[in-house]
Amino acid sequence: MNLNDWKQSGKYFDRDGLPVFYHLTESSDEVLLCLHGFPASSFDYHKIWDALAKEFAVLSFDLIGYGFSAKPVDFGYTTFEQVDVLAALVEHLEIKRVHILAHDYGNTITQELLARATENRLNFTIVSVCMLNGALFPETHRPILAQKLLISPIGFLFAKLLTDAKFKKSLASVFGTKTQPSAEELEDFVKLFKYNDGKRIAHKLIRYMTERAKYRTRWVGALETMRQPFRMINGLADQVSGAHLVERFREVVPQQTDIIELAGIGHFPHLEVPAIILEKFFEFHQKR
Repeated sequence: MNLNDWKQSGKYFDRDGLPVFYHLTESSDEVLLCLHGFPASSFDYHKIWDALAKEFAVLSFDLIGYGFSAKPVDFGYTTFEQVDVLAALVEHLEIKRVHILAHDYGNTITQELLARATENRLNFTIVSVCMLNGALFPETHRPILAQKLLISPIGFLFAKLLTDAKFKKSLASVFGTKTQPSAEELEDFVKLFKYNDGKRIAHKLIRYMTERAKYRTRWVGALETMRQPFRMINGLADQVSGAHLVERFREVVPQQTDIIELAGIGHFPHLEVPAIILEKFFEFHQKR
């Protein structure tokens, strides 16, 4: 499925006047929820979407500020607000149980969901969790230069001056050396990033980096007390959250031992080696 087909086949949910773009393969009270990361969108899952849909009702949506969703300048862009939007969408779709497949910032979203679950503040049940590459601990996050500049005081200016070529080069740097994105894939990333004048709020999207430090106790605690079936699938060559993240995870959450390590794979394993991700994901669900 190409990007245009993805857009045309999606739907919109109105959240307080803000259009939220989403895909749902079929109506069901139990779904597989696919959560994307920065600076991407739900389209990240297009290579494995059809295969997942054969086994699950699958839901994915673009977070506010991302992809084809609204990108208002006056939104807070906190993790808490993003989870509020997610909860509203799930309620609108009358979903009661979710399996989660998360990547990058989607992992942080999942950590907040788990924290709310322990507080009995969710309107649905989290049945299982599978995480791809993404920073879970602020002490192990290694942001690339573009992220550092976006979070800095000149972030708004950097985003404004960021060229398509530099954006593509920066993004490609977190992929594996032998699993680089194609020119078309990089162009799709750019289109989604710039859609609805997205560059003007890019510096606000990156605020989750500071939130991870501020709310570390809450979000890491959610991992430590998690009781749902869990698997991590990690591209070890990822400079942002690769082998070093796995090492720290084993130190902090030693009771979670189901970790699949992919040598030579970078930050986007579901785009780099989709067949392997499907194999390992279905294996995880078959053994539950």
